[in-house]
Amino acid sequence: MSNQLSYKQYIQEVTLWAEQLETLLGEMRTEDNEAKKSKNEISDLLNLLNSFENEIQYEDIVSIKEKVDILYQDSSSILQTNRQTDERLNLYNGIKIGEHKLPPLPYSYDALEPYIASEIMELHHKKHHQSYVDGLNKAERMMEKARQTGEFDLIKHWEREAAFHGSGHYLHTIFWNVMNPRGKKIPTGKLLNKITEDFGSFDAFKQHFTEAAKKVEGVGWAILVWSTRSHKLEILQSERHQMLTQWDTIPLLVLDVWEHAYYLQYKNERADYVQNWWNIVDWNEVENRFKEASKLQWKPF
Repeated sequence: MSNQLSYKQYIQEVTLWAEQLETLLGEMRTEDNEAKKSKNEISDLLNLLNSFENEIQYEDIVSIKEKVDILYQDSSSILQTNRQTDERLNLYNGIKIGEHKLPPLPYSYDALEPYIASEIMELHHKKHHQSYVDGLNKAERMMEKARQTGEFDLIKHWEREAAFHGSGHYLHTIFWNVMNPRGKKIPTGKLLNKITEDFGSFDAFKQHFTEAAKKVEGVGWAILVWSTRSHKLEILQSERHQMLTQWDTIPLLVLDVWEHAYYLQYKNERADYVQNWWNIVDWNEVENRFKEASKLQWKPF
C-alpha cells in the first residue's frame, strides 16, 4: 500500500472515531468545562480532517496523531466518569440467569497489530470468549434446574463449569478493555504512587508481572489485583481461569497467556508475546479500575 493510500485510510479511521466520540459526548448529561473543551477539540480535528483535498504529507499525519492523543486523554476521563455516574443512576438489575452475552470489542480486530494479529483477536473473541459465555449460561441454567427439581446429583460438575466459564468470561471482559492502540503508556497519579510503594518502582512491578506471566504453569493468567483486606496491590498467577486465585481481591490488569491468545503468531515464544503486550496496555483503564476498587477497604488482618 502506498503512503498516500495509507494516509487516506488513517484519516478515514480517525474521522469515524472522532464522529463517534462527538456523538458520545453529545449524549452526556454534563456541560462542564472539560466536556466543552473536548467538544471543541473534536470540532477542530474534524475541520482539519475534512480540509485534505490534495496530497497528504507525513507532517500532516504527525500533526493529526498529536491532536488525537490529546483528545483521547482529555475525553477518556470524562466518558469514564459519565459512564460510572450513569451506572449508579440506573442501578442495573444485573444479568438474568443464563443470559450472559459476548461483549463487543472497544476496537477493530486489527487494531492491536503488529503486537497481536487480527486473526488471533477474531478467533480469541468470537470463538474462545463466546465459548465461555455459552458455558457459563449453560451451567447457570442447569443449576437453576437442579434447584427447581431438587436433583443435585451433578451439582459438583455444574459448579466447576460455572467457576471455569464464569472466570473465563469475566477475565476476558477485563482483558479486552485494558488494551488499546492509543492507550496511555504508563500509569500516573495515585496508581503509580501505589505501584511504587508496593513494588519499589514501576520497572520492578513490570519485571515481576512479566516473569509471572511467562512462568504460569500450563495455561492461565497474570493478574494485578487490589487486595481489599491488606490495602495493597499484588500480582497473582491463575492456572486455567479460576485456579490459584486469592479471594477478597479485585482484578485491575490481566494478561491472558493461554496458547490461543498468542500461538498462531508467536508459536511457543510466550516471552516475546508478553514483552510485546506491554505496548498496547491502556493505563487509563487500569487507573479507573484502581480508583473504584481502592474505595473498598475491609479491616486489615
